[in-house]
Amino acid sequence: MKILPFAASVLSLSACIFASSVAMAQDAKPATAPIRNIVLVHGAWVDGSGWKPVYDILTKDGYHVTMVQEPLTSLDDDVAATKRVIDLQDGPTVLVGHSYGGSIITEAGVDPKVAGLVYVAAHAPAVGEDEADVGKKYPNYTSKQTGAIKKTGDGYTYLNPVDFPKDFAADLPVGQAQFEAHSQILAAAKVFSEPMTGAAWTTKPSWGIVAGDDKIINPDLERFYYKRAHSHTTVLAGASHSVYESRPKEVAAVIEDAAKHAQQ
Repeated sequence: MKILPFAASVLSLSACIFASSVAMAQDAKPATAPIRNIVLVHGAWVDGSGWKPVYDILTKDGYHVTMVQEPLTSLDDDVAATKRVIDLQDGPTVLVGHSYGGSIITEAGVDPKVAGLVYVAAHAPAVGEDEADVGKKYPNYTSKQTGAIKKTGDGYTYLNPVDFPKDFAADLPVGQAQFEAHSQILAAAKVFSEPMTGAAWTTKPSWGIVAGDDKIINPDLERFYYKRAHSHTTVLAGASHSVYESRPKEVAAVIEDAAKHAQQ
């Protein structure tokens, strides 16, 4: 049977369209659902309760959120406490750290369940580095004050309650800041000088929040960490070190962005 030239052209065009459609379907990446598990890690001198404003937003938006209550006795102990919580998650997880909690997630984040990292006014040292040494390059306001950081006879630190409201939580209600000043969890001084043995940000996507008016960690140090890690960076102007409490909507938005894009 003869195929007329016009019919042959139509068949050829149809074949090309079909082949192109198959190729496009093969090249297209399947849509990835947002990560549902969020683990929040606090920093020195505070506990996990400070995450409640962020927790409320994330849980309302359908996320499964867990706070770590690390003992602040050593970096190893705090990483172990975080890993226990990661182990309880039922799938991919976004790991979030505030302040010294950034060092904890940097090391604990190498866990295969962790898909992405979020640093909230946080440290993010490299392997072999520690917070104290890196911080010398970018001195903070608090370290320049005589007597702002106190130490007990057995080597634990806390922030002078008189200095706490203006240094740690200047944009929180005064009564709340004073309560937190008097409910501090003392942190072993050695946690700030223990070097990293792993750095998850070298292999996993990360997001970073700079607290623009941070007096505990120099905002320029936060910028340095996040630039080096190639983090998606958000600067919250005027925010204190307690940014996760004073600006929970913005912080939660960054965490949700990480949950949506960490696996892509």
